[in-house]
Amino acid sequence: MEYIEIGKAVNTHGLKGELKIESWSDFDEIRYQKGNTVYLHKDQEYIPVKVHSFRVHKGYSLVSFEGYEDINLIEQYKGYTVCMSKEERHPLPEGEYYADELNGFAVVDEDGKVLGTLVDVEGTSGAQNNFRVQTPEKRQFLVPNVPEFIKSIDTEEKRITIHVEEGLL
Repeated sequence: MEYIEIGKAVNTHGLKGELKIESWSDFDEIRYQKGNTVYLHKDQEYIPVKVHSFRVHKGYSLVSFEGYEDINLIEQYKGYTVCMSKEERHPLPEGEYYADELNGFAVVDEDGKVLGTLVDVEGTSGAQNNFRVQTPEKRQFLVPNVPEFIKSIDTEEKRITIHVEEGLL
């Protein structure tokens, strides 16, 4: 099974076994519906747990799991990554992509010249993500994920066309 990281258990909350999760997902209300299974991950271990309850408090997801509704039972999972099965990923609207779907795409300029390969989509504290591109010479550069730079994403050809301005490369 393939897993996708959706958050990190940063602490516990209260005495009833809630994990305080720093979420990396835009769909927490879907991911943490009562009865859904997520996986607590550390090292090579993936522990399946069923969601018992979910709420948001001060920007964090507070989630409890069936059979772990006590702080003494859940405390051991602080620091674990929270994952979901890749097969259960929520479909996105046309023109939107999950970051891992774009990794490995060729990055070309508007003339079709290959500039490199997308190796990561990096979040920022700003409004957009940045695409990290690695050139054939192993040099890397960032391209802001905004329409001024990202001209097209072709999932069939696995190619991203960008507008190159002086200083970008």
